[in-house]
Amino acid sequence: MNFQRPITLHQPGVVSFGIGCASQCAPALLGRGARGVAVVSSPALAAAAEAVARRLRDNGLAVSVLLDCPAEPDVAAFEALRRKIHGQPVDSVVGLGGGSVLDLAKLLAALHGREEPVTQFFGTGLIPHRHVHLVCVPTTAGTGSEVSPNAILYDPADQLKKAVISPHLVPDVALVDPELTTSAPPALTAATGIDALVHCLEAYANRFAHPLTDTIALEGIRLISAHLPRAVANGGDLEARSAVALGSLYGGMCLGPVNTAAVHALAYPLGSEFRLAHGLSNALLLPHVVRFNLPAATERYANVARVLGVTDTGQPAEIAERGANRLEKLCRACGVPARLSAVGVPAGAIPRLAVAAMKVQRLLKNNPREVSLADAEAIYRAAL
Repeated sequence: MNFQRPITLHQPGVVSFGIGCASQCAPALLGRGARGVAVVSSPALAAAAEAVARRLRDNGLAVSVLLDCPAEPDVAAFEALRRKIHGQPVDSVVGLGGGSVLDLAKLLAALHGREEPVTQFFGTGLIPHRHVHLVCVPTTAGTGSEVSPNAILYDPADQLKKAVISPHLVPDVALVDPELTTSAPPALTAATGIDALVHCLEAYANRFAHPLTDTIALEGIRLISAHLPRAVANGGDLEARSAVALGSLYGGMCLGPVNTAAVHALAYPLGSEFRLAHGLSNALLLPHVVRFNLPAATERYANVARVLGVTDTGQPAEIAERGANRLEKLCRACGVPARLSAVGVPAGAIPRLAVAAMKVQRLLKNNPREVSLADAEAIYRAAL
């Protein structure tokens, strides 16, 4: 165990988990004396966002509801959202939605009142402070954004997804209510659930893994792998939804101190060029990156395989390989497409995808095995 490396967790001051806890949103804002609130959500959640806004307005608060949140937001989408409340006395932001909505809400809270473009903050530790109170309420179980210090935007100038990473992006309050995820359709449930599983897996099989996060990472893998097929098959299965939501929360808690690795690094160019959903991109690459990594972290992947429920006999390498096979079967059980070609990615795109992936060194440096340009191309070909 690596106890020598210091590790720091930045977490919300309040994390509530459980069916019905989303109802605490308005009381949490009223209790801290909020006066001007921006509720950030999406058109699909307009009714829920308006319900929160109505409760706040009934108590005398000025509320703006912002619903212009695309599924894969870019710099322009964020700046347009920001302009809508520019100059308004907003002292609180509520993010209600999936990971993209929460990322936009986090950036909006951190940068409200500032003049610099968001592009100036791509990187780590560049936001000096945040004065706006931030509440995040996820409606999907996937990104863990409600407890992470990360926000992702597509930057068309470089044709690449980029991250703003700062402890000032960690929300003040996270309300994780599994009941809110029951309306997510099967494909979205599958993609976001696999994304959450990858957060846990890549935090555990990681060059910078740490005992402080290892336990929750493994438990997240166990919870999600055991319950995601049920949640996909029956969206109203609250036990399955709760287990996946808790696993997603655990994954989000790992993102700040450890973060992800090659699966995410290679997934980003798929989202940038082909506009594939982030979770789907991860699912398509997951088993192939794991097989590439096996020789460099055999014991770790054997432990992953054990919590996935494979037969625990033979050498660690055999167990780890069975784990990679189990991950592939899990994706199929959840209805995720098996090949990149099935979602419109041609073989001719592989060289430029690999070049783009190699730019994501902030994640590739975490990978248990070094990834070269040729390695990246080989992984994409294996997934094709």
